[in-house]
Amino acid sequence: MNKDVIYIDVDDDVTAIIGKIKSAKEKIVALVPPKRAGALQSAVNLRLLERMAKTDKKQLVLITNNQALIGLAANAKIPVAKNLQSKPELAEVPALIVDDGDDIIDGADLPVGDHAATVKVKDGTKPAADDSRSEAIDATDLNIDGEDVAVGAAAAATARRGAAKTAGVKGKNRPKIPNFDTFRKKLFLGIGGGIALVALLIWMFVFAPAATVIITARTTPTPVSASIKLGGTAATNYQQGIVSSVSKQDKKDVTLEFAATGQKDVGSKATGTLKVSRLTQSDYTLPAGSGFTTTTGLVFNTDKDVIIPASQPCFPSYCAQSATVTVTAAESGTNYNGATGTATGPSGTTGTFQGPTAGGTSKIAKVVSADDLERAKGDLLGKSTDDEKKALIKSFTNGEIVIDSSFTVVRGDATSNPAVNQEAPTGKATLTVPTTYTIQAIAKADLDSYLKAYLNAKLDNANSQKVYSTGIDGATVGNFKQDGDTLLATVNATGSVGPKIDEAAVKDQVKGKRYGEVQQSLEAIDGVQEVDVQFSYFWVRTVPNNTSKINIEFKVKDE
Repeated sequence: MNKDVIYIDVDDDVTAIIGKIKSAKEKIVALVPPKRAGALQSAVNLRLLERMAKTDKKQLVLITNNQALIGLAANAKIPVAKNLQSKPELAEVPALIVDDGDDIIDGADLPVGDHAATVKVKDGTKPAADDSRSEAIDATDLNIDGEDVAVGAAAAATARRGAAKTAGVKGKNRPKIPNFDTFRKKLFLGIGGGIALVALLIWMFVFAPAATVIITARTTPTPVSASIKLGGTAATNYQQGIVSSVSKQDKKDVTLEFAATGQKDVGSKATGTLKVSRLTQSDYTLPAGSGFTTTTGLVFNTDKDVIIPASQPCFPSYCAQSATVTVTAAESGTNYNGATGTATGPSGTTGTFQGPTAGGTSKIAKVVSADDLERAKGDLLGKSTDDEKKALIKSFTNGEIVIDSSFTVVRGDATSNPAVNQEAPTGKATLTVPTTYTIQAIAKADLDSYLKAYLNAKLDNANSQKVYSTGIDGATVGNFKQDGDTLLATVNATGSVGPKIDEAAVKDQVKGKRYGEVQQSLEAIDGVQEVDVQFSYFWVRTVPNNTSKINIEFKVKDE
């Protein structure tokens, strides 16, 4: 709450004080008297000042510590404060006590008292010199910041005695007292609000303004079709036609179950003892596994090596020596039982069974045949590898461009379990082939670098043209082939070439301009088709002068 402070001089009379009160601009007027102010040491003068202030719609507050003056102010119902910062209150005094005259001076004895009655107020009335109180004063309540200030019982009694001639005035009305504490709080809040408002305005018009200028340029599509070498970890090099590449590989054993259709007698083989002989000048070693065929065509194989001694002289020639060895039938079956007689062996050897062979049994079982194995290999080669290919492609997680045609499958030697000619107890066998799957890809950044170099090399005029798009988003790589250790492919894309616009120059050109001015200025540039400006906030209407707050965004529109 604002107030005017009036400092009263010792020589000021009541009319001078009234003039100062009327000239005050604020509704609350604080009177600061000197130590001895004759004009204020009269109860009549104080009532006159209070009435004149009310008539002028002002509220008086007396700033003093003088007890006599505080008593007079209480009788006139003028709030008193010890200083300009303390809270005004109505003094509670039992009665107005006049001492020997040192502190209180009767206003009637002063010349200004004679003139008090002549002072005109706005309601056209004049205060009576002998009135202890005026109806205008008694009928007015004091209220500071909406708070009623209660007058003490003693002060109320004094007021009633001073207002004996104004019996018609109601005693329930209470005066309003200015509250300087509330004023200070509001003052601080007002200052804080003002600072916040200034900070907001500075932010709104200094820091917040920014603009994005969107330039749509007319461009010409430029196709790209080039053969490249996949360089692996080698750096991308346009002059050498090399693009760095990455590969993914998966090794696994591929299995296939198939039916065994071969048949074989897997029963026991007949055995026996054979006495072998041969005409030889020195000892002869007959190796194990040597086959002897009977006269009926049955074959028996020796179980171990046997030495046939050298032939001995026998008139009229030499007689062959012999040795005994165990033999086993070449195949299972009961037909090998009971073999007797002689049998012919290798290298001129002959044999004679020392007794009938025995122990042969028959059991026909399913076995893996060579044909079964070949058919299984064909079925495995015809098996789809789409799942393995998808899994490899999915393993590229950084947006690489996968070369679909580079997918290769390398198979190792096939094995069968059971093996060929081995019994398959369940009639089923399993084919296992170790397989390696491989696929190639190119990182987008590497291919984009190659395409940019390719398009820049094809520009008609590098000073006036610029590559706006390499076409990387629609680029494809195919026609993969391997020539020895070199991996080759073909890249296809469509880039965009348009006018070369200096971004820094554009910022300098548009700074400080309005929307329409920016459009008119930039659309005059050859190759610029459309211009749009987006401001940071709705209150921003011009492009900032600070180029760091200007963003230039280019868009392309192919012809």
